[in-house]
Amino acid sequence: MVEKLLQSGIHWEHKECKRNEFLKISGSTDTQIYYIEKGSVRIFMTDENEERIIRFGYTGNIIVSLDSFLSGKPSELYIQAIKKTMVKVASKKDFYEFIQADEQHMKFWMNILEDLVLQQLEREKDLLINAPKERFERVLKRSPNLFQEVPNKYIANYLRMSPETLSRLKKS
Repeated sequence: MVEKLLQSGIHWEHKECKRNEFLKISGSTDTQIYYIEKGSVRIFMTDENEERIIRFGYTGNIIVSLDSFLSGKPSELYIQAIKKTMVKVASKKDFYEFIQADEQHMKFWMNILEDLVLQQLEREKDLLINAPKERFERVLKRSPNLFQEVPNKYIANYLRMSPETLSRLKKS
């Protein structure tokens, strides 16, 4: 279905993001949806000047600052390329016209939303687990590609542990 979305009547712009370039910054409203053709991004917010990574996106993922996209209000989230990343970008208007044009398109959007809700619930469970090893194992089982796509320092931040602890867990 993602292929159908990409080949639909939606106007997709191709964008190349350099390493560390932002697709979205805190305080802005996200009126676009992104498909990652190649590369990886991190979605994070800052808390007392410390970055808190809440999600990653990599090749084949659709990403968006969902709170802002749905509400039309500014979000505290940043979306930043971790490495050189190629994305397709579509406007919210074009995307909504696509999903409203056909029942299958709407089901596709509902599947994306359901998947995001389930991912968020898993993330919340991860944050409630005190044991670093258990958090690591849950994420490894859920997203094995993550460890090929994303540098350890970002994964460690996401897992709420030091890079040294993550390195130790990966070796054991």
